[in-house]
Parts: sequence; structure tokens; C-alpha cells
Amino acid sequence: MPRFDDSLSLSALARLGFVGLSAASAGLRELGEITGLTPSTLIEPLRSADPDEALAGLIRVARRDPTGVAAVLSDTAPRARAWAVFGASPGLGRFFERRPEELALLREDRSALPSAERLRDLLLSSVDAADGFAATGDAAARIRLRIAYRRAVAGIAAWDLTASEPVAAVADVSAALADAASAALEAALAIARTAIAAGSADVRRDVALTRLAIIGMGKTGARELNYVSDVDVIFVAGTADEERLTEPRAIDIATRLARETMQVIAGIESEPPLWEVDAALRPEGKQGALVRSLGSHVAYYDRWAKSWEFQALLKARAIAGDDALGTAYIEAVQPKVWSSAAREDFVGSVQRMRERVTEHIAAEDVPYQLKLGPGGLRDIEFTVQLLQLVHGLTDPQIRTRGTLESLDALVAGGYIGRAEAGLFAQDYRVLRLIEHRLQLREMQRTHLVPREEEALRVLGRATGLAETADGIRRVWEDVRREVRDLHTRLFYRPLLSAVASLPEEERTLSTDQAHDRLAAIGFRDPAGALRHIGALTTGLSRKATIQRHLMPVMVRWFADGTDPDYGLIAFRRISERLGDTPWFLRMLRDSSGAAERLTRVLSTSRYIGELMEWIPESVAWLESTEQLRPRPWQALDEEARAIQTRHDTILDAMRSVRALRRRELLRTAMGAVLDVLSIDEVALALTTITDAAIQAALRAVRRDVVPDEDDVLDFSVIGMGRFGGAELGFGSDADVLFVYDANGVDAQRAQQLAARIVAGLREHLTDHRLPLELDADLRPEGRNGPLVRTLDAYAAYYRRWSLSWEAQALLRARGVAGSHKLIERFLELADGVRYPEALDLTSLREIKRIKARVEGERLPQGVDPRRHLKLGPGTLSDVEWLIQIVQLQHAHAVPALRTTSTLAALDVAVENGFVPAAAGERLREAWRLSSRLRSAMTLLTGQTKDVLPADPRELDGVGRILGYPDRSAAAVEEEYLRVTRRARKAFETLFYG
Repeated sequence: MPRFDDSLSLSALARLGFVGLSAASAGLRELGEITGLTPSTLIEPLRSADPDEALAGLIRVARRDPTGVAAVLSDTAPRARAWAVFGASPGLGRFFERRPEELALLREDRSALPSAERLRDLLLSSVDAADGFAATGDAAARIRLRIAYRRAVAGIAAWDLTASEPVAAVADVSAALADAASAALEAALAIARTAIAAGSADVRRDVALTRLAIIGMGKTGARELNYVSDVDVIFVAGTADEERLTEPRAIDIATRLARETMQVIAGIESEPPLWEVDAALRPEGKQGALVRSLGSHVAYYDRWAKSWEFQALLKARAIAGDDALGTAYIEAVQPKVWSSAAREDFVGSVQRMRERVTEHIAAEDVPYQLKLGPGGLRDIEFTVQLLQLVHGLTDPQIRTRGTLESLDALVAGGYIGRAEAGLFAQDYRVLRLIEHRLQLREMQRTHLVPREEEALRVLGRATGLAETADGIRRVWEDVRREVRDLHTRLFYRPLLSAVASLPEEERTLSTDQAHDRLAAIGFRDPAGALRHIGALTTGLSRKATIQRHLMPVMVRWFADGTDPDYGLIAFRRISERLGDTPWFLRMLRDSSGAAERLTRVLSTSRYIGELMEWIPESVAWLESTEQLRPRPWQALDEEARAIQTRHDTILDAMRSVRALRRRELLRTAMGAVLDVLSIDEVALALTTITDAAIQAALRAVRRDVVPDEDDVLDFSVIGMGRFGGAELGFGSDADVLFVYDANGVDAQRAQQLAARIVAGLREHLTDHRLPLELDADLRPEGRNGPLVRTLDAYAAYYRRWSLSWEAQALLRARGVAGSHKLIERFLELADGVRYPEALDLTSLREIKRIKARVEGERLPQGVDPRRHLKLGPGTLSDVEWLIQIVQLQHAHAVPALRTTSTLAALDVAVENGFVPAAAGERLREAWRLSSRLRSAMTLLTGQTKDVLPADPRELDGVGRILGYPDRSAAAVEEEYLRVTRRARKAFETLFYG
């Protein structure tokens, strides 16, 4: 602190925070003259939110009581308290101006806050209470009580405003304020008893026999009270002796006592009212009886109470009056509070109630509303209370009242992450500190952050959070934004609604009835399921704690799937693979729907479950549907090229390429099962992934096989069949042709290098976990022909020997990997074969003959032809062969038919009248359904299958993947047979004529 003389410089005053410098200088001289203290003594030490206001207030009090003010300002510690209190609270300054004799409290030791017992003793002694009755029941007693209460609050404020860590002190200050309010109600009730007795011994006896308990609600019940706030209460009454005083008579007297108590606190007297005693949270609200018996309360809550009323009872605490009756009330209503979350749509009703609170704020006040606005105190309180009410159904450890203690309990129970709880708790303390300082200012109830710059500056200094208006504004905005984000993520968790809606018998997984319950909800091996649940939930680790909370809901979700037993096993394996990874369980608990999506994919698809066991970090994708969408080819290509750059050996490079392929196939499968992707998007994604894998493999193999001196060799891979048409499904092979051009390399050596490239591709793309077969059976001469040919050899063959089926196969030819120049030349060659000027009658007959032979010979023995999705009547083969004939006949004249896509060609055929519109729609529907069913069977079982299953359970699983409701096996089969039957009729009419 700089050394000042008695004529303080204006710059020194400015550094102390004074704004009106000349007035401050004159004021300090006046205060010094009144108290006999030098200005330099008066400002040592000076820490005040508003020094100008503090000085003005001290002068006003000093003019009335010079000696009292001098006594306070003569000592360092009382002087610091005086500057702090008068600067932060002109409202308390006015109290001291009215009652200057109370200023002496600033000289008392303030090393600790008063206990609840001390406050009760002080306020009862202020009215000379004995045996529950005050000495008098007149206005003088009311005034003495109010002065004593304000003296207590001023003492709390003096401690609060001089605390070294005001944010950390918030909880203790709020508790002390709640204790002071409880003590005031106790003393007010004592005055009320005396006032009603009015000197009559008989009435006094009846009043003494009347039991009245005051239940604190809201912040009062939770010991989180503000400096100025309504005190929410409920009154419950009874008789101490039914023979001497009937209950109806006791209720009448208790009602008078309650009204008189409220009047003692809030009635008009020479000393202003303290606060409003608000009993609106009682049964039936303001329309209901002010006082009820315990039995009447219980009956109401059993029959009529709404969800919000139980939420209000969460913080209920007996605070004054008959302690035994108050305790009995709490014990009676608490079980109802903690079972209320099981009500239908409880979570939704609480969420809507919070939204309605926000909607009722005036639009211009929303950005400044500290309590009710977005990012305000209510966001924190509603979030914590909802988490408590839902999980408190089964966990008594989180049945707490206060917001901060409840956050600690929720963390200990694993219901909320430590990081989120830490942020929430700190933000709550900051918001409460701002609220305290706002209300201290004028000792008035307010929750609006000021708009004016000077008021903001004073608020910042009062809180200790900032020295400037901009500084406190930034603090407010940062906290508000952070609270809103946390509130949105936690308050709207789907898991909350799921837990709340669990049947009572499933909320805990007790050993006694768990076996039968698991069997009843669909587990085929309940004993095995119990072992897995035990392995996941046993222990004292935080992971096991969180799993215990998740398991009842997740077990129900697993049971909703096709194979809950496998889903649970896969979840256990994934959980064990991820170990104590912090994000995993936090995401399942906190994310919007991730847990339910995980149970759905695991209990629906072995294909996904087996891949997720190898790629457990893929669980993170479930947090956002965007992460379940296929990555574009450019991203895959860049990653594949980066792999080649990082790895020196082909074995390492291809290991990473195979991992890339598995990962992206898993992403696509998850997107398909969760209805993020359509069948067209799935087909395109699977084709893109296969393209990228083959391209990466070709680069790696070529680098390993072809020496620099032979680098001019051109080599390409041509996609055929469904691969060429970009119509792959899960489990589809990749039909290909291999072509090379020596391009100056010795012919024999070029042939050897090309053969080694093909061998290398087949070797290094082999994946035992997720097979990728490069099937070259569509090459010239089929399996009897060489695997790889030169472009010239292809040209010679097609010119001399090509059969109609080979021209038909070339309709799907598409360049996939390798030399772009060679691909262009090959496709130019293919165009001459696949788009003839005319299709002669012999070739047409040959195609029809081959189609009939395929239907008769290629179907597996013993398989019902109608159930074969690829070769059966009205399925993929029928649609594709019909469209390919149309292309062979008309693509030369209609360029739009020159596409490798079956459905695109079908659309063009319909547009040009080659296929009637009605027939086209039936063919399209059959092709899509058959494609979806093939992929769904692979996803369900993890195996490639072409025959529609006859097992109802398996068929039901296929239907679930396609979006059918549970137990739809018959509906799936009926729709498939109906659709393919109609498609076959259209096919036969158009194909065979």
C-alpha cells in the first residue's frame, strides 16, 4: 500500500477504486473530522466493491453515531469489514443507518460463520422465548426479531465479503443464511403462539398441545439460501393429545399459527419485512388448505400429486416447529419422492417443465437472467435433480438435498463424470456468488445481471471475479455457455428415460430372480448371461460401478435385439478390450443414444460384433451418426497412399491396408444396421472401399514386384459383375479381369511380371477375418483361360472367339486400378463388344438358353429355388439378365443405356419404352429387396448366404435389420415371395416373350 499523507492525492483515490474523486477527498476529510481519524488511517486497508457508496454510507451512520463509527474504524479488521460491507451493500448500510447501535457487530470476531444452533439461540433470545412461547406477541417482539435477523445476516455478509476465496465460501454462506431463516421462523412461531394465546390460559393450553412443523422447501430445505429470497415452506400439523385436543381443532389453531408466523416475518412494521413466506408448494397449491395433517398430506401425494410436486419435495427438510412431526413428515414423503421417477413419462415431463420456465422469461431479459435463463442456475439444479430422481430409484446413496453434495454423490456413484461434475460445481458456485452479490447490493430479490457498465464494474469487484465491466461480462458469458452445454448433454440423456421406464423388477439385477427374468425377456442362456453380467459389474472400480448402473437398461436393450446372448458376450469382450479407457463408459452414460445404438448393433449383427471386437475404438462412432457415414474415396485414397509412404515392406503396408478395409466395412455395416444408410449408399460405400483396397494393394505389389527398369509395364484391374456395377453387398466377391501391356518390356518377362502382380494381389488382399476374393472367372475362356492377358490378346480373343455371354459380362466392366491409359483402351475395346450395332437372333437364343441352364444347373442341390436370392425366380439374376439383353440390343443406339448399373439401365429402359413402367417397378422392387436380404443375412450371421432362411428366428433377425417389427418372420417371407413372384411374371413376359 502506498504511503499517503492526510491530503490524499486524487490519483491515489482512483487506484483505490473511487470514481467521484473530489467528492471522495472531501468525504474522507469529513469522516476523519467526525471520527477523529486521519484519512490515511481510514483507508488502511480499503478493499471495497464501491468505495464511493461505502464512504457515503459510513458518513451517514457517523453523523448519527460518531462514537460507534469511530470505534469500528479505529481497528484494522473491523475497518476492513466496514469498507467491504458498506461498499457491497448499501441495503445493509441503510440498516446500520436505522440502527447505528448494531454497527458494533463489525467489531466481533468473524473467523467463522455461526452454527445453526447459535443462530437459533440468538433469535429466540431476541424475543425472550421459553417453552415455545415468546415473552410478548406484539409489534415490539416482531421488530426485535427482525433486527436480530438482520444483525445475523450482516454478520454473515461481513464474513463472506472478507473471505479470501469467496467462490469456495458460497456453500457455507448459503447454509448459514438458510439456518438464519430457519431460526427466524422458529422465533416467529414463538411470537405467533403468544399472540394467539392472548393472555388466555385455556387458549395457551390448546396452543401448547397443537403440533405444527414447518417444512423448508427449495433452497431453504437444501441449505442453499440467498441473501434475499422467498422462503418456501409447507405446514403440517397435529395434536399432542387427541383426548385433550382433537385433530380438527389442532388444525384450526395450527392454521392461525401459520398465518400469524407469516405475518410476523412479512407484515408491515417500523422495521421492514424480512422476506415472503411462500406456502404455494403445498398440496393443491394456493387453492389448497394452508395447513394439513400428516395423514392428509400422505393421502394427497398417494392419489393426486403431479411429478413436479415430487421434484419439489426432493429438498424438503424440517426447519422449525415440532421436530418429531417434521421428521415423521419427511420419512413419510421421501419414499414417494424416490419412486416418482417410475411414473409414465416422468423424465419427459420434467424436461418440458424446464423448457416452460425458460419460455416465460421476457425476451429482453433472457441474456441477463441468472436464475431461470439458459445457462443459469436452474439448468444446473434441474439437471442434478433429474439425475438424482431417476437413479435414486435404486441407489439410496444419491438421495441428498443440496446441489453440490448431490453432485459429489452422483460422481461417487458413477452417474456423472468427474470432469462434468467439477465444471458444474464450479459454475454453480460462481453463479451463486454473483447472485449473492446482486442481492446484497440493495437487499432485494433479483436475478438479473445488470446491463449498465458501472453496475457491472461494481458487481465484478464485489465478487472478486473481475475488476472491470468487460471482465465480469466475460465470466458470465463463459459460465453461461458452459452450463448450457453441460445441461443439454446431461439433462436430455436418452439413458435417463430408459432407466426411469424400466419395470420395477428389472431396476436391479438381484441374483434371486435374475435367472428367470433374463429367460423371460429373451435370453436363451440366462445362466451364461448372469456370468457375463457378473464379470462386468463385480468389483469396486469406477468402471464396475458405472457398469452396474448401465447394465439394467442395457440388458433390456439387448433383449430387444435378435440375439441378446451374443450381444451381451460381445459387449463384455469389447469392454474388456477397452479396459479402463475413460471415454468408453463416459460416452455410454452421457452420450445421446450411444448405449442404445451399441446394444442394437451387437444384438443384431454378428458381422459387426466380430469386427468390433478387433476394432473396439469403433464404439466412439456411435456418438454421432455423421461418423457412421462412409468416408469419401479421396479420404480413403489419401490414407492408403500415406500407408505406403510410412511402410518400407509390403507385409507391413498391406497389414495396414487390410485394417483400413476392415474399419471402413465396419463403419458401413454399423450405418446400415442403424438405418443411417440406404441400400444404394451401402453398395456405393462397399464398392469404394474395395476399390481403395485394390488400388493400394496394386501400388504396394507393383513396387515390390516390378523393378525400376521395367516400370514402363502397364497393368490394370477391371471390375466386373456387381463389383463393376458398383452394386456390392456385404460378403460379395469382387469379380475382376487382369490386363497388362508390355509397353516395350520383353514379352516373356512382361508376362511373368504380370502373373507375379496377380499372385501378389491375391496373396496380400487375402483376409481371413474378412475375406476379399478376387474372382476372375469372367475372363475369356473362363477358368480354363489364363488369369492375365495383354490388351492385344483380349482384342484378338473377342474378335475371333467371343461368345454372347462374354459380351454380356463386359456390360459391367469398369476400370478399378492401375494404368488409366490402359483402362481407357480396354474399355474402348469392351465397348465394341458389349454395344453391338445389332444383336443377332442366334446370340439372343444362346443367352436365353444359358439363362435357362443356369436356373437348372447352378442352384445348389436340395435348395428351394424360390428362396435363392441370386438365382431364384424373380430375384437378382432375372432382373440383371433382362436388363443386359436390353443393353445388348439397344445401347448402341441409346447411349444412356451404356452404364454398368443395373437400376440405372432399368430406368433408361423404362424411359425409352423397352420395359413397361409397371414391369419396371416390379423388377426394381425385387432387385432391391433381394439385395437387401443378401446383405442382411451376412450382417446377421457374419457369413455369406444366398438362400432365404427357413428358421423363423433367423428370418426374424433378417427382418429386424430391414426395419420390420419384432416377430415378423412370416411377414418377411410373404413379402419376398409376393415381390419375386410378380417380378418373375414380368421377367418371363419380357425375356422369353
